[in-house]
Amino acid sequence: MSEPVKIETVRSKALLKVENIETYYGKVAALKGISFEVHDKQIVTLLGSNGAGKSTTLKTVSGLTPASVGRITFMGEDITRVSAHSIVERGLIHVPEGRRIFKNLTVRENLELGSFTLKDSIERKRRVQNVFDRFPILGQRYKQLGGTLSGGEQQMLAIGRGLMAGPKLLLLDEPSMGLAPLIVAEISRIIRSLNDEGTTILLVEQNSKMALNLAGYGYVLDTGHIVLEGEGSDLKNNDKIIKAYLGGE
Repeated sequence: MSEPVKIETVRSKALLKVENIETYYGKVAALKGISFEVHDKQIVTLLGSNGAGKSTTLKTVSGLTPASVGRITFMGEDITRVSAHSIVERGLIHVPEGRRIFKNLTVRENLELGSFTLKDSIERKRRVQNVFDRFPILGQRYKQLGGTLSGGEQQMLAIGRGLMAGPKLLLLDEPSMGLAPLIVAEISRIIRSLNDEGTTILLVEQNSKMALNLAGYGYVLDTGHIVLEGEGSDLKNNDKIIKAYLGGE
């Protein structure tokens, strides 16, 4: 495999650095030596068709699917062999595909579970209130079971639960999946707002238009390889890239 095409920019020291990662499901290689970086206060997106390795990349970074080969560094510390629980404690928070809220727990209970590493009850209440301030609909429905919320509200709850952990880096996997266009626009606004307030975000999105409108930098995956990287604006305006790797969106 040749080196990925690169539309280069000069950037500062990486908050997250992934080097030559290989991840397997049994004997099948899902990631085949990928390398990328995320810098402080950036939105970086991972793009590609279904099966390209995007979600596996997030699972590998967050420790859910350990890498077999390579190195992952977060805030200057090697976390390649660190447990998923300990990675959360370091402030690297993964909001998974499909939202994965606890449908039989209330909105508030779901949020409180997001702060399981936090010992300070006063700080926990403050964070819950901050989530309600950001997502007023959740504050109105804090006693409702998660399973009674709409898809968009469940996505807001999933993001809110991630924020409860005080993320230094937030991994978002397909936050627009299955949502109506108006709700997708709202989720996009929320992601932009979080970043404007200083949250660094690594975004996996099938909706390449949305992703590249948000991201300052992007990487395109194809069958477990990074085949292209560059500024979000450059990737968005390259028709050949869109047609070749992103389904012509």
